[in-house]
Amino acid sequence: MKYLLWLLKAAIFFTLFAFALNNQHDATVNFFFGTYWRAPLVLVVLVAFAGGMVVGALGMLPGWWRHRQKVTLAPLQPTDAATASATAPASPTSNDNDLPIPRHGL
Repeated sequence: MKYLLWLLKAAIFFTLFAFALNNQHDATVNFFFGTYWRAPLVLVVLVAFAGGMVVGALGMLPGWWRHRQKVTLAPLQPTDAATASATAPASPTSNDNDLPIPRHGL
């Protein structure tokens, strides 16, 4: 299975490398007021892809921040802790440090 994954990664790499070699001619990106940018087509595609990733990540940041704030500021419900301790047998090594750690997406 490990060799199959390496073979897949090599195939993707060589496909992208062949794409880059086949698209070396210049492309012109026209901006406003008569300005333009002339660069190899593969570089233009790479910049557009990277810009899309940055815009997508920035668009997700407010949701990440809200989620992180909600998780870190939410107190542990005492009813949940009381029910868990009432139903679980007490072990000699258990202490308050065994409480679950709140998880977040960052």
